[in-house]
Amino acid sequence: MATRIIRAACPHDCPDTCALLVTVEDGRAVKVAGDPDHPGTQGVLCTKVSRYTERTYHPDRLLTPMKRVGRKGEGKFAPIGWDEALDLIATRLGQIAARDAQAILPYSYAGTMGLVQGESMAARFFHKLGASLLDRTICASAGATALRYTYGASVGMDVEHVTEAKLIVIWGGNPIASNLHFWTRVQEAKRRGATLVAIDPYRSLSAEKCHRHIAPMPGTDGALALALIHVLIRDDLLDHDYIARHTVGFEALRERAQAFTPARAAQICGIAADDIEWLAGLYGRLAVREHLPVAIRLNYGMQRAHGGGQAVRAVACLPSLVGAWRQPAGGLQLSTSGFFPVDGQALQRPDLLPGWPALPRTVNMSTIGDALLDTGNGAGRPKIEALVVYNSNPVAVAPESAKVAAGFAREDLFTVVLEHFRTDTADYADVLLPATTQLEHVDVHKAYGHTYFLANNAAVAPLGEALPNTEIFRRLAQRMGFADACFTDSDEDIAAQAILRDDPRAQGISWETLKARGWQKLNLPAAPFADGGFPTASGKCEFYSEAMRRDGLDPLPAYVPPYEAPATAPELASRYPLAMISPPARNFLNSTFVNVDSLRATEGEPHLDIHPEDAAARGIEAGTMVRAFNDRGSLLARARVTDRARRGLVVGLSIWWKKLAADGKNANELTSQRLTDLGRAPVFYDCLVEVERADGVVSAPAAEMAAAP
Repeated sequence: MATRIIRAACPHDCPDTCALLVTVEDGRAVKVAGDPDHPGTQGVLCTKVSRYTERTYHPDRLLTPMKRVGRKGEGKFAPIGWDEALDLIATRLGQIAARDAQAILPYSYAGTMGLVQGESMAARFFHKLGASLLDRTICASAGATALRYTYGASVGMDVEHVTEAKLIVIWGGNPIASNLHFWTRVQEAKRRGATLVAIDPYRSLSAEKCHRHIAPMPGTDGALALALIHVLIRDDLLDHDYIARHTVGFEALRERAQAFTPARAAQICGIAADDIEWLAGLYGRLAVREHLPVAIRLNYGMQRAHGGGQAVRAVACLPSLVGAWRQPAGGLQLSTSGFFPVDGQALQRPDLLPGWPALPRTVNMSTIGDALLDTGNGAGRPKIEALVVYNSNPVAVAPESAKVAAGFAREDLFTVVLEHFRTDTADYADVLLPATTQLEHVDVHKAYGHTYFLANNAAVAPLGEALPNTEIFRRLAQRMGFADACFTDSDEDIAAQAILRDDPRAQGISWETLKARGWQKLNLPAAPFADGGFPTASGKCEFYSEAMRRDGLDPLPAYVPPYEAPATAPELASRYPLAMISPPARNFLNSTFVNVDSLRATEGEPHLDIHPEDAAARGIEAGTMVRAFNDRGSLLARARVTDRARRGLVVGLSIWWKKLAADGKNANELTSQRLTDLGRAPVFYDCLVEVERADGVVSAPAAEMAAAP
């Protein structure tokens, strides 16, 4: 038996970006394990990725091109050959492009985070075609925009050092479910005496294991952060030297924060003022008086409300106020992706756009429902006639799902989907193309939770007739007559182009060295901003952002209240008095892995956590089937009565494939297409609902649901 170990990388949308070792026996992958030598992975994988062979060899894998034979949404297809599929796509896209290429839209996101199989050959194809651009906002753009205005890029502390921190604030995240290797380090820090604080409306698995849990109402984090700033300034818990040398706009920030007393913020957030006083006092005292490292792990949950961008701005100011950046174990991390010297121009070739540097129209992926139902206004904003979906499942993951499904159901919309499985979105395809999984293709990865480049070497040959994304778009480009040399680049060529080798951060790193070693760390200081040097125009942390002022935005951190809250929408709140959030389920990654039977069996069925007092007021008991609803839609779920959900909040862990839910719906039936203050991002957690018993649906035995796991 021939056995090989292949170096690979996890492709999924997770900050850990794990280094993998794939065991291959006689051409078949039999085991996927974490690389014990990689300092981030340390030989450990999450439950999902440790079962990656179940995904690659799943009996429902798409292994041949398919053509729709039923109505849109029915999921009825007949197999066809690659030549027929590609000829059909090229003909249809060519006909539309001859009228107006902007009527063609790509739709993709982070189904793979790879630089090769993500936006390389695909971007080149759509740029050459002159298709509409996609504003890829659905996850991180509010926070990324906030960091760009504050720090100059998506940069932050290296969490490899967090074991030395004496205070760790986990703000808007549940790392047990979504950042496992950071959580391992947090537990080590706890054993060494660190205090752990969770800020989250929901008492998640991670929050339960922290020393203190502060539960603000969704969308109020900006007020909380400004109150912390207020206390730090009021009590002179400040590193005046760091502020003077490495920040801009302190006096203006002082004036802004003056209005956010702990009492006022407590009222806005629905928490105790004492919690604010305690946290600010501990944070400032440890950093300023005792010169000990304090760390904030900021995550994406808190940015998914109207004021999410400005809330990130406010939190991002905290480390510079107390000089936390001076130490490797201090500072803040939301993302490290901005450290990576990636050659986006070489990968995506925007110069191929007709009329470059003029751009085609841009469509926001977070409002795809409205975009697909828009009849257009002629030149400049034509009706979308063709949609090519890859690395995403918008019918499940995009907000206001009923509109998204209605748009995809248009008979005059030509839809192509590249996929591994027949997802909710795949059911609406006119042509369905089988794509390779991570074990079957080459890629190169950066990360957003650590600072290592990683290589993904193909472990096995593609199954069936599956092809890498790159090869699909390469063949389409040939059929469209695109003669530019870049369309003949191999995946190895593209991987070699991905890294800016002249950048000092990438010294000694190339595709050749990377694929041999598996991973290489960027050349960065242990404490990257100990002496300032932020990648802003000023080189400083910008409390006051001149760039924001020029862009017509409030240049200081601000509290922007939720769209849907009693204070801002009292009539709506009278009808729908409960806030709803839908954070990731531990065994799913967005909508990926939902169809892996062993993982879905662990999750059980869609459920809704509701506080005992809210449940009692509605006659809801543990195990009751309930209906959550608002003006946008409704869904059915099993009630879990638990004080993990604070009063006034319900929590539906997501994202279920709609077809695998009893009522064919998921949480995005209820979310809206409104956008955040910065970054044009979705407001998944800015959502009011009401919940009622779903009479006529048989409940599970109450004893089974008496306690939320």
